[in-house]
Amino acid sequence: MKTTDIDTTNMCSHLRRKLMDADGAYHRIWQAVEGDPRLTAVVRSRQLHIYRNGRKVLVLKGKSSPQVIRTDALCEGLGQT
Repeated sequence: MKTTDIDTTNMCSHLRRKLMDADGAYHRIWQAVEGDPRLTAVVRSRQLHIYRNGRKVLVLKGKSSPQVIRTDALCEGLGQT
């Protein structure tokens, strides 16, 4: 999936900065979604929901902590399991 295919217009502005700014807290996740065909993402309720092979693994939020749904390499470095 190309990250350019994700509609970011309904995404929280805080989350957008964390994802898209090169020094943003979630920028490496943004790059991983683009580089791994097993990962897909969709914006729901201003949050980014990320799936691996169709199973939700992570929900990224703007001001709130990320919600780890499943243990996944993508979640490493978020400080949660």
